[in-house]
Amino acid sequence: MRFDLTDLKLFCEVADAGSITRGAERCALALAAASTRIRAMEESLGATLLSRSRQGVTPTPAGLLLLKHARAIIAQSARLREDLGAYAGGVSGEVKVLANTNALTEFLPETLSSFLASHPHVTVDLEERLSDEIVGLIAEGAADIGIVAGTVEVGALEAFPFRSDRFVVVVGEGHDLSARKTISFSEVLDYDLVGLERSSSLQRFLSAKAAREGRPLRLRVQLRSFDAVCRLVGCGVGVGIVPRTTVQRNAGVLRLEVVELTDDWALRELNIVVRAMDALRPSARELVASLRA
Repeated sequence: MRFDLTDLKLFCEVADAGSITRGAERCALALAAASTRIRAMEESLGATLLSRSRQGVTPTPAGLLLLKHARAIIAQSARLREDLGAYAGGVSGEVKVLANTNALTEFLPETLSSFLASHPHVTVDLEERLSDEIVGLIAEGAADIGIVAGTVEVGALEAFPFRSDRFVVVVGEGHDLSARKTISFSEVLDYDLVGLERSSSLQRFLSAKAAREGRPLRLRVQLRSFDAVCRLVGCGVGVGIVPRTTVQRNAGVLRLEVVELTDDWALRELNIVVRAMDALRPSARELVASLRA
């Protein structure tokens, strides 16, 4: 078997994305080149590594075993680079962070900008995921740090408090709900919604909640940020579900009415999760310390 680090990184990205196309994009490879590398790995091993279907790809039992070892090798390679990089002066390396929508949009930009400014030789690979997906990927060693909702069971992972926020319903002035103080999510489903794009973890979370109610989300438009959602809601397009911090940031700029969600999940305690602090590379440990501060 002759697998280089590029092969192993590609295989991990393809397995995580469930798609050779998206895995190739993440590795900055052409689709044809990525497909050729995957086939060469299978031929070299003499076993099929991926089950292919119209819905995408999933690792076979042989692929799952390769995935486990590939992640260990990649992590060890990164640790070697960082340990040797210390001789060049300062902490260096790449840290992979997985975060849910709320953490990614409301809290991480300022924290990461401060950290990166003080650590010029460190890069951060940031990806949005659902909280329960993040826990599984951190446990598998697919990323260094995760930021998840406090309601998620983290198992044997080490967890540290990060931030608190609350999701609320926003409506424009004069909307039918503008006089309400509280509302349940099931009632919100009676109204047209302004939401985030389908790939966002929050939108998938809300869609799953609606499905449990046996009803669809009445989405009129889907946007890429909470701020954009607030702007359209302020123009009377529909109602939105956003973090309270977003509303506070837009106070004085947009005319919005806030209605409190009564559902327990609306309160979002965010936690930092890692497999083990002692096992993290120096750059990842320093980022955790920065996030906790």
